[in-house]
Amino acid sequence: MWCTSCALAVEGSLKRSDGVHDVSVHYPSATLCISGTPAATQLSVLALKVKRLGYRLTELEPVGDAHARLEEESRYLTLRLMVGSLFGMWTMLASILIYASALPNEQVEQVVAWVSGAFSLPVVLFAGVPFYRAGWRTLLAKRPGMDVLVSLGVFGAVLVSIGLLWRGSSEVYFDTAVMLIVLLLVGRLVETLCRHRGLKALDALTLPNANISVYQHEHWVMVPADEVAAGMRVELAPGELVALDGTLEAPGWVNTASLTGESLPRHFHTGQKVYAGCRYLGATPLVMQVSAGVGKRRLDRLCDEMRRYQAKKGELQKLADRFAAWLSPLALVLALLTLPTALLFGTGWEEAFVRALSVLVVACPCAVGLAVPLASLAGSGQAMQQGIALRDPAALETLARIRSVALDKTGTLTTGNNSVLHWQAREGVDKHTVQRKLSAAVAGSEHPLAHALAHWSNDQREQNPEQNPDQNIEVNESPGEGRRVQLNSGEWLTLGSANWLTRQQIALPFQAEDPALAFASQVMLADEAGWLATFYLADQPVEDAAPSVKRLLASGYVVAMISGDRQGAVSWLGEQIGLAREACYAQRSPEAKARLLQALLAPTLYVGDGLNDTLSLAAADVGIAPLSASEAAREGASAQLMTPGVGGVVKLLSIAKYTRRIMVQNLFFSALYNTLALGLVAVMAIPPLVAVLAMAASSLSVTLNAARLAWAEPEENDQRAPE
Repeated sequence: MWCTSCALAVEGSLKRSDGVHDVSVHYPSATLCISGTPAATQLSVLALKVKRLGYRLTELEPVGDAHARLEEESRYLTLRLMVGSLFGMWTMLASILIYASALPNEQVEQVVAWVSGAFSLPVVLFAGVPFYRAGWRTLLAKRPGMDVLVSLGVFGAVLVSIGLLWRGSSEVYFDTAVMLIVLLLVGRLVETLCRHRGLKALDALTLPNANISVYQHEHWVMVPADEVAAGMRVELAPGELVALDGTLEAPGWVNTASLTGESLPRHFHTGQKVYAGCRYLGATPLVMQVSAGVGKRRLDRLCDEMRRYQAKKGELQKLADRFAAWLSPLALVLALLTLPTALLFGTGWEEAFVRALSVLVVACPCAVGLAVPLASLAGSGQAMQQGIALRDPAALETLARIRSVALDKTGTLTTGNNSVLHWQAREGVDKHTVQRKLSAAVAGSEHPLAHALAHWSNDQREQNPEQNPDQNIEVNESPGEGRRVQLNSGEWLTLGSANWLTRQQIALPFQAEDPALAFASQVMLADEAGWLATFYLADQPVEDAAPSVKRLLASGYVVAMISGDRQGAVSWLGEQIGLAREACYAQRSPEAKARLLQALLAPTLYVGDGLNDTLSLAAADVGIAPLSASEAAREGASAQLMTPGVGGVVKLLSIAKYTRRIMVQNLFFSALYNTLALGLVAVMAIPPLVAVLAMAASSLSVTLNAARLAWAEPEENDQRAPE
């Protein structure tokens, strides 16, 4: 498809088919969503109807094919833009010389006018072809769009200019045709590049087709992942990214944060299912039996769901479609009525044609087209000054209307690393002794909590270095539960959960556990004398989490935290940052996150950093990725914070509301221009040159108004609550 008019043409044509209940054609993703009877929604039936309009309908294409298609479209547009710019430059130069009366006599002006027309031919006959083709297709579908208006404006300018040249006049309008084509080609090329960039979110969900170790014919061989079928046995190397869904044949540590959002890696037992996208953290190779190959993995289903979310039209898009559906026909009717009306009032054929051409040029929505993008560009610049990179400047319009803000927990509201929140020891034991023994007990452990405990104990040891520190010489470990180590002094230490220590026949006194800290991860240490100390660890909130949430709540937003982590950790963090318990949702899968997000007051904003957040980032009206976000989250989000914390979310919402005010003012100015200009054209003759200048004046007005936003100081941005 060439533009949104093409999408509306296909949509309108299919809506008239028997048995079709609802149709939505999403231009940016080139996707058709249709519901109806089985007979009416067969691909073969739909493809035939679409083919009659000049388009091609196929099954949902792979992401790689979509990239290739958009790359081809980009080259197609770039070639035409180069031709249009090269030849159009000389057409405009010749026209300027004539308009400025810079030529010595009328004979020279006549020659320059013919030269202007000659240079415009490659632009009109080659660069403008996509507009004519799209205009013809939309006419066939009985849904004429802006391409019809542009095509008529171009042909009208050329025909009137040829007629004037034939009569010996040098006041030609080839520059009008050239300007319309070149400016609109620039817009279409930028639009195509933005669509191409949007596919990168899907790329991030697509794992590379790397070679993996597969057991075949009693040997381990390297095979591409897409050639591995369900039932085969594959080997996972330490630190390797899991490429396929499967069940483990031995226990091991797996980091599932990318899919579940859990702050801690999990210890999987034999027979447990592991999904593609997770990472194996064990120290030795592990064997897994494949349950789902490429194309049928959970990650593939997430990718398909994300494409469906992207293809859905929001309210703003539907409103824009309805506006485009009547604007172009109305402008076309006005231009066609101008010709007979002028003739009825005794105007000559030449002047009547010029009036009709002026109406077409005046009706071209250049100012309307600039009104929102220029304000978005200025708003994007303001956001960048505040440390926020906008991947989609158009999202500013939606951000100004946000009513609900949903935040991920791990890595977004928290630092993503556990630290010791509190500790307590048996009476008579000092901190130095506890940290000395703890350092020896956790040495060599792969458990993430052990890393946090080692960091805490090493801080103390750096302050009090010892010549002969304790070292463990023997380790007996129960994965996921605890470990017993023997020091070089002969002493035995036991480290692990309370339940595991109890099973090791270690008595735990009443003071060993603090009920007020039940939300935290608990690790106990015991020596040969019994219980020694208890450590409580938690993922701490980022520095600006609490003030940012407070400002969002004070501004009237509905704020929620949606996490895949356990309930206790989520509830505790909610209390720390000022969220009510009922606004904190724990243990939610990626699919459940997206469903819950859609139940909030729309429009919605989601802030998330992991692979498990990509579905929610697509389901939300606007998605934001924090500084530490994964590649998948960055590519799926409309904006990325370039500074630590979530304070940028508050700043961006403020900038968006101020930007939207500028957008509304620009739209008002451009609408006022069109109303006055069309009214003026209806009562008096306006040369196309004057119409072009009027277009330039209207464009200048919205440009200067948008510049106010770029020049404004960041602290001047609106802080009022959403309406």
